[in-house]
Amino acid sequence: MEVLLEADLPPGVLNVVTGFGDTTGAPLIDHPDVRMASFTGGTAGGRAAASVAARQVKPIIMGLGGKSPQIVLADADLELAVNGVATGIFPAAGQSCILGSRLLLHKSIADEFTQRLIDVAGKARVGDPLDPATQIGPIANRRHYEAVLASIAAAEKAGHKILLDGRSACQDRGYYIGPTIFGDVPNNADLAQHKVFGPVVSTEQWEDEEEVIRIANDTVYGLAAGIWSRDITRAMRLADRVEAGTVYINNYFNAATQSPVGGFKQSGYGRENGFEGMRCFRQTKSVWLATHPSQPDPFPA
Repeated sequence: MEVLLEADLPPGVLNVVTGFGDTTGAPLIDHPDVRMASFTGGTAGGRAAASVAARQVKPIIMGLGGKSPQIVLADADLELAVNGVATGIFPAAGQSCILGSRLLLHKSIADEFTQRLIDVAGKARVGDPLDPATQIGPIANRRHYEAVLASIAAAEKAGHKILLDGRSACQDRGYYIGPTIFGDVPNNADLAQHKVFGPVVSTEQWEDEEEVIRIANDTVYGLAAGIWSRDITRAMRLADRVEAGTVYINNYFNAATQSPVGGFKQSGYGRENGFEGMRCFRQTKSVWLATHPSQPDPFPA
């Protein structure tokens, strides 16, 4: 906010009100002077925000959580895909709603891809975000740090094989967790269905196109997806069938203000950015003007 004021943003165009839940968010959404709301957060928070907006039949845009798949085809450029997948999961310590944390690997390249990903992710330097050498910083707070650790422990207890254990990065001070990779996790497992919001990825193998589309769409979320293939025509066909608001082909996390952002299913509704996003902040009004007024008697004798 201070930087924007230095850039001569007119006072009142943007306001920052800090607070939490019922003390700040709900009163803002409920206030009669607020004509609409745009909410970014988890699915549970989105339900709460929508229920407040509904009291006044007030429009709301919701950008919610995701459990996004990354589909790696047999013909993918493995070096490109491994680096892209790692970039799409780990650098922010996994704290992004759009990260692609479900890896769907074609059976023919699954073992090689997984080993390459382990080698790349295992080199990441985890530590103090103020240190220029750091590549992955901490989890946001203690409660979430403990929740991510609990998710890793629960996945181990469920029998999923841990291939790279990021808990080795844990320190006496700070909430640090390194890249963590689980192998051969079925899509109906908690780890594959529920958002961890940490640097944790699950892998699953597939053999045919129908199977991978079914797996990719078998979730309550639909925020994003990644597809890695040298066959662009096939990748575009898959992108059309994946239920996700944003699909990345041979990249992950690319963005532009002209490109609409939003989710399918429980990842939210409405869009931000682009013309579609602008339309969400507008209301349409119809005005009829008679240029040659002529109104006959409605009740002639």
